[in-house]
Amino acid sequence: MKINFYKYEGTGNDFIIIDNRNPVFDISQKLISNLCDRRFGIGADGLILLNYHEKYDFEMKYFNADGKEGTMCGNGGRCIIAFAKHIGIIKNKTEFSTIDGKHSGEIIENRNKTSIVRLLMNDVDNIEIHNGNYFMNTGSPHYIKFVNDIDNYDVIGEGKKLRHQTIFDKNGTNVDFVEIKNNKLYVRTYERGVENETLSCGTGVTASAVAASFKIPGQESFEIITKGGNLKVSFKNIQNKFSDIRLEGPVTFVFKGEI
Repeated sequence: MKINFYKYEGTGNDFIIIDNRNPVFDISQKLISNLCDRRFGIGADGLILLNYHEKYDFEMKYFNADGKEGTMCGNGGRCIIAFAKHIGIIKNKTEFSTIDGKHSGEIIENRNKTSIVRLLMNDVDNIEIHNGNYFMNTGSPHYIKFVNDIDNYDVIGEGKKLRHQTIFDKNGTNVDFVEIKNNKLYVRTYERGVENETLSCGTGVTASAVAASFKIPGQESFEIITKGGNLKVSFKNIQNKFSDIRLEGPVTFVFKGEI
């Protein structure tokens, strides 16, 4: 069987996306892991299936690079919106289903192969503080640590240590390292499932912005710089209950191919 795939990236966070409305893809952890392998496969941080949904425009099913089904992926959510427009099932606005419920989003600017895509994230109102660091779920669990000299920080070494801390459930957590400079956030993320640093993480920068609001009270919008590019996160904060959380940034169609 031949299956068409599309490669998209959102600030360096890259995904294999497959139109699976008429199911063509046999889900196999080994197959997905092989396809995401950067030496022996296509290469990606994860694989996304666009499935049919009877109520919404589509369903997003996300798998990490290790082949296991993942939790919500913010940059993946932005990429699948651009893909859904590309294949003609939406115009510029959409509502779709994911593992953590309904999400809405929109394409706010088109630039040839690159679009600016905004995704509405779920509300956050349960934030834990451990040793001065922050833990929350923004669709995926994130542990946020504020650091100095982030460019030279040992993200992989420290991320591996923190990722399996016993305060989290058996699946562990993603770990974000954040430095605040001139009210902008510089973020680097160690992602579980990828088990490495990724160039960007949508749920991670969202969690980082929420955590940063405790450091800069009253600020409800942050510019965020990652290794893969710049993002923006805005929200409403009422007594540390965060709503109307919006993740915005570029999405680029890289290439298509055939499996």
